Amino acid sequence: MKRRNFIKTTTMAGVGLSLIELTAANLNIKKNYTSNRPPIDQRTFTSEAVEDLINLIKNQIRDEELSWIFENCYPNTIDTTVDYEIIDGKPDTFIITGDIDAMWLRDSTAQVWPYLPLVNKDKKIKNLLKGLINRQAKCVIRDPYANSFYKDLSRVSAHNKDIPTPIAGVHEQKWEVDSLCYVIRLSYHYYKLTGDNSIFDQTWIQSSKIIYDTFLTEQRKDGESPYTFIRKGTAMVDAPVFSGTGRPIKPNGMICSMFRPSDDATMFPYLIPSNIFAAISMKQLSEIYKSENIDLIFAEKCMSMSVEVNNAVEKYAVKEHLDFGKIYSYEIDGFGNNLFMDDANVPSLMSLAYLDSKFKKDPIYLNTRKFLLSDNNPYFLKGKAAEGQASPHTGKDKIWPMGIILRALTSDSDKEIVKCIKMLVNTHAGTGFMHESFDKDNPKDYSRSWFAWANTLFGELIIKIQQERPHLLNINYSKRPKPNYKKNS
Repeated sequence: MKRRNFIKTTTMAGVGLSLIELTAANLNIKKNYTSNRPPIDQRTFTSEAVEDLINLIKNQIRDEELSWIFENCYPNTIDTTVDYEIIDGKPDTFIITGDIDAMWLRDSTAQVWPYLPLVNKDKKIKNLLKGLINRQAKCVIRDPYANSFYKDLSRVSAHNKDIPTPIAGVHEQKWEVDSLCYVIRLSYHYYKLTGDNSIFDQTWIQSSKIIYDTFLTEQRKDGESPYTFIRKGTAMVDAPVFSGTGRPIKPNGMICSMFRPSDDATMFPYLIPSNIFAAISMKQLSEIYKSENIDLIFAEKCMSMSVEVNNAVEKYAVKEHLDFGKIYSYEIDGFGNNLFMDDANVPSLMSLAYLDSKFKKDPIYLNTRKFLLSDNNPYFLKGKAAEGQASPHTGKDKIWPMGIILRALTSDSDKEIVKCIKMLVNTHAGTGFMHESFDKDNPKDYSRSWFAWANTLFGELIIKIQQERPHLLNINYSKRPKPNYKKNS
């Protein structure tokens, strides 16, 4: 079942559906830019710090439509996707992805990421993040190979015909290296900002050691892995080839990932952006264990893995392109085969400078970025509506707003950032929200009306601009007159 077509069944999903219906209703009065946020009493979580920031930035944005989109998008995660409570005396936060009532480890971290700078200003936000860290640790212990989970741990998976059948409480068992990296990313940055070491309880310690062990197994130094995944009767991107085991690899120190952050199967199992992310994450995990004196031997193991993966990336992932010189491959197999492309989801090659600022001055990354924005990249599309990164996940003709957002987030050019914002403002199809993807020639044809990650990521972009390039908020980005968009079918 396609992620974007999943039937909404929970109360939170009902809130999201109401939001979509409200959006559709507002299409006829969009020139008034009435907020598409759910009423306060229907929001799943509230924060005074978030509201204060919305009001602050709204008043600095000249373009009325851009201001409206920001107001809709930035709080979308807390407005519609949060289930927060106290369990066994500790905060517990379950965050659905949007139009599917399941929590992705990756998405949930990314969804709350733009709220992290507010963690010391609002105790509610602090508890929200702390609760998510607690929930993610439980999920990792339940199944480190799974990418998404249910709150009800007894619930049978919607993908119960997959082979093997996911255990109870698991929505989908697609092995994605980045899922576990995101768990570390949230814990590390929360800790660095707050100094709160109470998150490092026995559950968290157990989950972090499981993450290390899983990465160690998937380095496949003995050529073996316990992981297989078969989904019958679906598109090729939904499962690895060769009876769910993936293409052959030659061990080189990197970690095999059977799926990309898009939830599509990899072509070659060494997914380079995810391995770079893993190297970063293992270094962060090592730092936590050292600074808190939890387990110094384990800290050294994590650091050793980080160095090993990073060295393997430098040795095997950098290839000479005929037109762009040395660039990062997207995927390799260790035999010398490599894939030149990118995907819109994070981690991606484009997003490397977003995950670690050191890449902004890396000549190989800069060469890679030029490649990614050229017609040499098979998934970089140029259409009547916009240009941007596509993905096999949504077909040959659909651009991901997330890709455009990441292009802006990693750019040092005012001109490029303005170009990206203009495309985003003029391709939301009158909804006031970001989508998973839209047709390069027709933004009315889009996928996923309720995709909280893309929405909050857009909010993150506008906040970054307000902090670093406030003059860019004094621009009229909207085309006039606006097209007469119709509701997406």
